[in-house]
Amino acid sequence: MKKIAVIGAGSWGTALAVMLEQDGHDVTMWARNEKAVEDMKKTRQNKQYLPGVILGENIDVTCDAEKAIKSKEIIISAVPSRAVRETMTNFADLFQKEAIIVNVAKGLEKDSLLRLSQVIKQCVPHCHPCVLSGPSHAEEVGRCIPTACVIATEENDIAKMIQKEFMNPNFRLYTNNDVIGVEIGAALKNIIALAAGMSDGLGFGDNTKAALMTRGMTEMSRLGIAMGGKAETFAGLSGIGDLIVTCTSMHSRNRRAGILLGKGKSLSATLAEVKMVVEGINTVQAACELAKKYHVSMPITEEINQVLFYNKNVREAVLQLMTRDGKAE
Repeated sequence: MKKIAVIGAGSWGTALAVMLEQDGHDVTMWARNEKAVEDMKKTRQNKQYLPGVILGENIDVTCDAEKAIKSKEIIISAVPSRAVRETMTNFADLFQKEAIIVNVAKGLEKDSLLRLSQVIKQCVPHCHPCVLSGPSHAEEVGRCIPTACVIATEENDIAKMIQKEFMNPNFRLYTNNDVIGVEIGAALKNIIALAAGMSDGLGFGDNTKAALMTRGMTEMSRLGIAMGGKAETFAGLSGIGDLIVTCTSMHSRNRRAGILLGKGKSLSATLAEVKMVVEGINTVQAACELAKKYHVSMPITEEINQVLFYNKNVREAVLQLMTRDGKAE
């Protein structure tokens, strides 16, 4: 049994807390909102983000960061990508030396263009960051639906320990030492899911979505390999696996946001309706900057950026993609 803290009480943090408590671990979940904490203690549910999933009796929910984090061996960072630096900086003194920080957010830091494990390493150099990724909707993990993911770190002993502690009959975990490839796949698939949702919102069909997913995977792997990732990682769970689930499921908030944008809603109206963090929107500008930095062609990503932040019409973006000069695959 391990002492585990979950920082962030969104849907994914809650699902992991539920799963790990069921596995017999000592789990404390930290949330910023006092009212939400009191409601979870009272109802034993996270009604806002994961309704219907019961919080086990041994999950302690608190607003007290010191109580949640101090002396914990494993810390799951389940805050949105844009909040990782602030959270790690604010809590750095609470992490015990050599603690393992498992980041489960999928994105890039906008201004620095850093991967999230790099941000964590900067903020808490006395800890060991690793990355959990793969096709894993919280709504399904929280309900014990069979799921397979990847734990990525260059430290093999840590990867194997997390694999051992997190695995159960409904949650299979593979190890991977390609942290760059896993993080880039995790971040960029959300952008392609926005595109897939826009296609659905426009009323396009299976042909269009298949093309977007296939060419989107090309963009993901192209950038990831240029940054030092491995090609085979993008053929795995954190690449094609996560891309499939995010582009096709209504659990995907990125796809849902894309559908609304494809139907003509503004970005602000879309975010108000989804009511959850849409990481693809937070990531696309950084992805475009990385494409420039590494001299990589990412036309789908560029068009999504134009739609989101430069008021380009979605149909015009589709036309731009379809009428580009002919290429070899």
